[in-house]
Amino acid sequence: MFITNLTIFSEDGIIEKGFIEIEGEKIKRVGQMADFQASKQDEVITFDESYSLLPGMIDLHIHGASGADVMDATPDALETMTKTLPKEGTTSFLATTMTKSIEDIENAIGNIADFIPEQHPGHAEILGTHLEGPFLSPKRAGAQHPGNIINPDVELFKKWQSLSGDNICLVTLAPEEPGGLELTSHLKDTGVVASIGHSDAVYEQVEAAIEAGVTHATHLYNGMRGLHHREPGVAGAVLLHDEVKCEMIVDGIHIAPKMVKFAYKNKGSKGSILITDAMRAKCLGAGMYDLGGQEVIVNEERAVLKDGTLAGSILKLNDAVRNMMEFTGCSLQDITEMTAVNPAKQINVFDRKGSIKAGKDADIVIVNNQLEVIMTFCRGELAYSKREEL
Repeated sequence: MFITNLTIFSEDGIIEKGFIEIEGEKIKRVGQMADFQASKQDEVITFDESYSLLPGMIDLHIHGASGADVMDATPDALETMTKTLPKEGTTSFLATTMTKSIEDIENAIGNIADFIPEQHPGHAEILGTHLEGPFLSPKRAGAQHPGNIINPDVELFKKWQSLSGDNICLVTLAPEEPGGLELTSHLKDTGVVASIGHSDAVYEQVEAAIEAGVTHATHLYNGMRGLHHREPGVAGAVLLHDEVKCEMIVDGIHIAPKMVKFAYKNKGSKGSILITDAMRAKCLGAGMYDLGGQEVIVNEERAVLKDGTLAGSILKLNDAVRNMMEFTGCSLQDITEMTAVNPAKQINVFDRKGSIKAGKDADIVIVNNQLEVIMTFCRGELAYSKREEL
């Protein structure tokens, strides 16, 4: 199959009037239309240069969509998410847990472990688990249930990693809590991304955590000690340390647009990762929903607990892209770093994900000049199309 005559944002640069050849689940060839040849039996999908072909987006932090949540701990819930996310250009993601009881977390981890080997092309692919909690600071619980927060525990994590089939890729924790630095060091030693989040650490404590192995920050500014001119806090430390990549929920609600721009001036496209942190209400209407055992009120714009605390989001990743470009003036090439290259490198799947290059998985998103998703391919199979004729 060939997709032709559009602008391709490849790993090696932007190709105007380009084509891509897909064979099975992989990208076989990327080139310029001057070199394009196809036989009569080949399938050819033709666009024009106003369309852009991007690497499939990778959401490292998402809890749910279309009524489903990772903590439902059912195959149907995960299946719903994998079918829904290609509509917004997401071709792979980390199934993200919540701070619930140990039993509930273990059920969710086990369900993900059972689901991953059964996945097929044509749906967004679950690449592993993001364990958000329960190793958090009670002072920065946010929408995580404070009654289920516990101190970081290496032995408990080892049990969970075994239960997961070694697919826990990223752990959000408060490293200043007792046992936090020990767990951070263990994560680093075993190739798991240690992410500071839901943390009340002061600057010196964050520096110690970075020394121990923190390389990631969960939803920058949210659920963390913020910037102050006499205490930079978690947010300040993250913005000042290039070795830490930071997630951002760019919905215009979780972070004021000017603070998105401020972060981007410090971190740039190479240090930023766009995420949704979406919950089950995404793609549904206003109403009451459950998140981690707590009631969430959702309107057209935001999701909050009864006390007004933000509770995840209903953000779509392609909308985050549009907002990021508006708030910062970044380019579409910068966007490919923040939505594909950086997340793939962060969880060590860049050998097969995260860019348009021969030999990699054919995870592809085609957008128009309004950044609307027109087509999404997941591992070489059409997962979503806005083109009525196809």
